[in-house]
Amino acid sequence: MHDPQHRTAGRRAIVVEGGAMRGIFASGVIDQFLADQYSPFDFAIGVSAGSTNLSGYLSRQAGRARTAIIDYARQREFFSPMRFFRGGHMTDVHWLWHYTQQQLPLAEFAEGMDLYATATHVESGSAHYIPVTPSNIHDAMVASCAIPYLYRSQVLVNNERYVDGGVADSIPVRQAWNMGATEITVVLSQPLGFRKKDGQSQWLLDKVFGQEPGLLQAMKYRSQQYNDSLDFMLAPPPGCSIRVIAPPPEFAVSRLCMNERKLVAGYDMGVAAAQAYLTDTYSVAC
Repeated sequence: MHDPQHRTAGRRAIVVEGGAMRGIFASGVIDQFLADQYSPFDFAIGVSAGSTNLSGYLSRQAGRARTAIIDYARQREFFSPMRFFRGGHMTDVHWLWHYTQQQLPLAEFAEGMDLYATATHVESGSAHYIPVTPSNIHDAMVASCAIPYLYRSQVLVNNERYVDGGVADSIPVRQAWNMGATEITVVLSQPLGFRKKDGQSQWLLDKVFGQEPGLLQAMKYRSQQYNDSLDFMLAPPPGCSIRVIAPPPEFAVSRLCMNERKLVAGYDMGVAAAQAYLTDTYSVAC
């Protein structure tokens, strides 16, 4: 594994945003990349559902993430408002990851690309980019997806407490640059032009996260951090090329969408977006 703090210029990276069920778009992108045997990246950074999507990419298992989202994540074992109101998880990401692993065991990762799962360190509130290994993959994936409050547990990785990476760094494109990537492909889960609005109740944040000052601080600045990443993508530093694959405006999948028709359409949009990206890539190469 490469040291995340060590900068080696001239590398290629893919960054995949999370967004729970909105990750269906990225699963379509990944599957089309696999169908086209397109894998030019030196490393990958995922966030939440973006991390699990990328695990299927590195294991060369087309359709794995699609099945997990469309078939497994719509089961009440994963999503249960009633369980939540009784004090349990709204979204049981531990169950979803391990059930998917039981039904579709993850194959060994192909050589040549490192994977980092973004998770938010509870004590500091900062983003950690966990190098995914065979020994930590299950904990790292659950940690990256553990939406605070909706998943009521904090996840231990190397004896450190983590929650969903999207709290501290929803689109780790700047981290990819810091790690030496000069060609970065970003797969978003929101259409181009989306900006995150700061509509969170400060009173509610204080009530829910007041016992975790680092996490509370990250939650308060989440919208600003997200929009700062978008600004970085729009105006990358000299020597950095960023290409974006984003859902079209008609993408109708919300974070907790359970509508199969919308999910299938969102997947197809990801496939189409990847095909357009690859067509452009190959035409430039020629």
